[in-house]
Amino acid sequence: MAVSPLELANTSPALDRQGRPRPVVIQGGMGVAVSGWRLARSVSEAGHLGVVSGTAMDAVISRVLQDGDPGGHYRRALAHFPSQAMAERVLDKYFIEGGKAPDTPYKPIPKLTLETARAGQELAVVGNFAEVWLAKEGHGGVVGINCLEKVQMATPTALLGAVLAGVDYVLMGAGIPREIPALLRAISAGQVGRISADVAGGKMRRYIEVDPLDLLGEDLPTLERPDFLAIVSVDQLASYLHRDPDIRPDGFVVERPPAGGHSAPPRGKLQLDEAGDPVYGARDEADLAKMAALGLPFWMAGAYGTPEQVASAIEAGAVGVQVGTIFALSLDSGITTAARGQLLGELRGQSLTVRNDPRASPTGFPFKVATLEGSASQVEVYEARPRLCDLSYLRQPYEREDGEVGYRCASEPVHMYLKKGGSLEETEGRKCLCNGLMANIGLGQHRKDGYDEVTLVTLGQDLAGAEVLIQRHPQGWSAVEALTYLQEALPATRLSVA
Repeated sequence: MAVSPLELANTSPALDRQGRPRPVVIQGGMGVAVSGWRLARSVSEAGHLGVVSGTAMDAVISRVLQDGDPGGHYRRALAHFPSQAMAERVLDKYFIEGGKAPDTPYKPIPKLTLETARAGQELAVVGNFAEVWLAKEGHGGVVGINCLEKVQMATPTALLGAVLAGVDYVLMGAGIPREIPALLRAISAGQVGRISADVAGGKMRRYIEVDPLDLLGEDLPTLERPDFLAIVSVDQLASYLHRDPDIRPDGFVVERPPAGGHSAPPRGKLQLDEAGDPVYGARDEADLAKMAALGLPFWMAGAYGTPEQVASAIEAGAVGVQVGTIFALSLDSGITTAARGQLLGELRGQSLTVRNDPRASPTGFPFKVATLEGSASQVEVYEARPRLCDLSYLRQPYEREDGEVGYRCASEPVHMYLKKGGSLEETEGRKCLCNGLMANIGLGQHRKDGYDEVTLVTLGQDLAGAEVLIQRHPQGWSAVEALTYLQEALPATRLSVA
């Protein structure tokens, strides 16, 4: 595919597509609405890149609306959505004045498939629009959205919603996001955007599509393409993506193994340490000289949460850093007050630990889990949970014997997974991330049998910055205080892009 001069116009690593200086600090896109609009807006107002999570925003907005939309924030955002007819359909379906009764379960939402029902597509578009719009409200800073390659059935609609809200950056990892540049070009042009579907055992190529014109019709506005930053773990992947202009991102986030959430498995044969965590070596580290030689801007992530690490990243040629943990623990994040209090209490007592569990995620990628009493990190707590899969964001499409596509998740009931052709080994140790992450932000499901979903918190394994901040701010710190701390080793000329 030919690339227009406009696509190649941004040749300066120091400036984005709009000619604005690039941010020194990227606040990581964490969990399900942990990096919510409040946190992202605080960071953006301070002159850096605030990032919202693009994962499960259809579930988030549907549940917040069922809780009565406290503060009216999502309804305020939806009043600005280009298609008021679509916004009204979502409100009519989910909004409950004053909120549902506490012991009433949340309504189910349409599940993701290769061809998600139209109502599900609309909910995802509206949810992601609202989150980005709220993050951008009232200031001129830049806002990004983070999506996961592993949740690919949600990607096209999530990005359409974000682009409709004027998102400035898209960040994506947990896989090889080679088709995202083309998807963003298509969406921004109002054309059908599609990515290839990863179908286990598939004998034919299938796609996941979004059609902006079909969904919004004459309400579709003129759109601008955001910058795309690919999250990579090694320079070889960055070099591969850079080689072809059709799949080339606008920059990279180089994420080291200690980073929170999902991480790339070690290269070579998997070995575990005494704690049962994967062992990483020199092959799992990017060559920063080779990253700099590509000529595209890059940020360092994974154990870059201290002023000294920020300075070292810049000295190595990076624009700056992406940091998650100290923002996840901040008073501006979406984590519930109770969960944050538990985390900060353990941090104060120097007892907070984070495991890189090689089995927890049904994706097969190692996943960082904070060890907390009463959470799904404890084997006995998780085993008491009814094994089920109802949100289904991490379901894997597979080709059945009849040629049709089915869906399975290694965290669903074992007999169901086996019936769908999965192996018993794949189910061992797997946990339901979707429901645990919703519980982290106070939107866990209350089930008819009386069971309430428990938290499953993910953080990075490097707590050095958080340990300094808890000493300075024993009752917790704000996002702005975290930013101030991160920039302590930088010259005044690098303190902000505002």
